[in-house]
Amino acid sequence: MNIPDKLIAYRAYKDGKDMIGIADVELPEIESMTESIKGAGIAGEVELPTLGHIGAMSMTINWRTITGDLLALSAPVTHALDFRASQQVYDSASGKLKTSSVKHVVRAIPKKITPGKMETGASTESGNEFSVLYYKMLVDGKVAAEIDPLNYIYIIDGVDYLADVRKDLGLA
Repeated sequence: MNIPDKLIAYRAYKDGKDMIGIADVELPEIESMTESIKGAGIAGEVELPTLGHIGAMSMTINWRTITGDLLALSAPVTHALDFRASQQVYDSASGKLKTSSVKHVVRAIPKKITPGKMETGASTESGNEFSVLYYKMLVDGKVAAEIDPLNYIYIIDGVDYLADVRKDLGLA
């Protein structure tokens, strides 16, 4: 049995170019849009998600210092970003440590720029916050999630939950 352990390392890329100086990345949260229903036949209230519809996604890149990449990512255009990671996995059957690849693909537009603080001998704690327009996660090369609200795509664990909606709307 493979037991997930930790993130070994990751790299960040913009348009295929490696970005250096990133302290960490806060990936987008995926939260379903919901509506509460109540009335006859329901003992109370139930909150149900709208199939394949999500709230606005955002992500943050935190930088150690102000860099050219921080400034380039501040341009009010859509940026193609990907974050590639190697995760450590413990194989309990063999007793060996192995790796698993994880890749996050994002198309995002900046909505907040934080130049940070000025303190001698310390990180500036600068950052970019983005509105995420497209998100895809691959684990060991397999699509684990793909979310594209503008094109009615909501795939989780290989299931395309909006395929019938696209068909119903004449988009497929």
